[in-house]
Amino acid sequence: MSTDVDVLVIGAGAGGLFTAARLAHAGYRVLVTERLDKVGGRASTDDVDGFKVNTGAIVIEIGGITEETCREVDAAFDIREPSPPILYRIGKKNVDISGGGWGVMLSQMTRSGAKILAGLGAARKDEGLPEHEQSTADWLRKFTKNESVHGMFRNICGSIFAVSSEELPARVFLTYMTRKSAFKRFGYHPEGTIGIWRALAAVVERDGGEVRLSTAVDSLTAVDGEVTEAVLATGERVRARVVVSDIGPAATVKLFADGALDEDYLAAVKRADRPAAMITVNFASQERLIDVPGMLGFAKTRRMSYMANFTDVCPEMAPEGWHLYVATSVPHPSIGDFDVDEETALLFADIHDTIPDFERRARVLSVVVTRDDWPPQRAVAGFDLTPTTPLANLWNVGDGVKEYANGGTTACAETAKLVVDAIVARFPLPVAR
Repeated sequence: MSTDVDVLVIGAGAGGLFTAARLAHAGYRVLVTERLDKVGGRASTDDVDGFKVNTGAIVIEIGGITEETCREVDAAFDIREPSPPILYRIGKKNVDISGGGWGVMLSQMTRSGAKILAGLGAARKDEGLPEHEQSTADWLRKFTKNESVHGMFRNICGSIFAVSSEELPARVFLTYMTRKSAFKRFGYHPEGTIGIWRALAAVVERDGGEVRLSTAVDSLTAVDGEVTEAVLATGERVRARVVVSDIGPAATVKLFADGALDEDYLAAVKRADRPAAMITVNFASQERLIDVPGMLGFAKTRRMSYMANFTDVCPEMAPEGWHLYVATSVPHPSIGDFDVDEETALLFADIHDTIPDFERRARVLSVVVTRDDWPPQRAVAGFDLTPTTPLANLWNVGDGVKEYANGGTTACAETAKLVVDAIVARFPLPVAR
């Protein structure tokens, strides 16, 4: 059995579905294959006893490339924004910095705030950015030794990039904060994060494409510098003018026989394969446990980067009368091996500090460690490959090929637009169609 399509998209994660929806809406015949039985990949949602528990990314940006994509392809965009979206626990107070940003935050924490603000201001000019080798933590040490300030920066790095400030290049952090609009608007989907991916999958099928779940790609064949065929786990052969992979460069190259890709590219993929790790505790209660409508960031914790309250704005995510929460930490180190039991215990210690009598008041739904082949980010920001490959009709999308100093599902939407623009320019549809 064989199938001919214009574009084969491997993986129905964020990058894959942003790409597929744009291409299907532009008139391309698109087939999306997904090995799991649901869309969303590492940013999906599971049902746990009636609770909509996210498997990775918990927020969707509002007003950026994600919403822009949905508007362009006419996909439902039911994202509800908490107000304020995030508060920061500084000392014993929850501080709203949405109106003042860094100035408000740092003024609450340290006498060195003016120096740090000056450093951030200098970074707005290229000559003020540090060398790539300097970590965010080392950059910050030039201005202060204040543990709360270092904790805040560490937890912001963890929340946005899924690595600690010791592992994230300062150049990446400062570029994001000064050029990519930090403290963006964001919200939750009432179905859990999977809701946005279901909306994009519906666009693909509405516009003549197909999304096949529980369907893995076993192999890809390349001839004369182009992908010519994919073989699915079912034995079906798919011929496509273009192939787009959302499973990460490291997994993509494994689909080819030896010798299909040049050694320089394989070496580059190996160098860039730097998966990070996070630990997540999903929990619920019949009482409101944290006095925030959205997310709560922290200045001083052992490990915890943030907590989030879903049900103030999305009560549909929990059974009636229940509240749903998540707490997440970045282990030390977040890249490479670490003691899972010890790091999980440190996260729980932070949760207990934040929510007194936690064991009696809350019900733990799941404890999830994302790492290795299933990480929160396939590449540390700043170490990504480009979406292009040595094969003329093969592109990667997603969090392994992010644009510099970006992360999360927003980065996936960004890479998808860049790749779709390249495909449309190089492989235009026949005029007759």
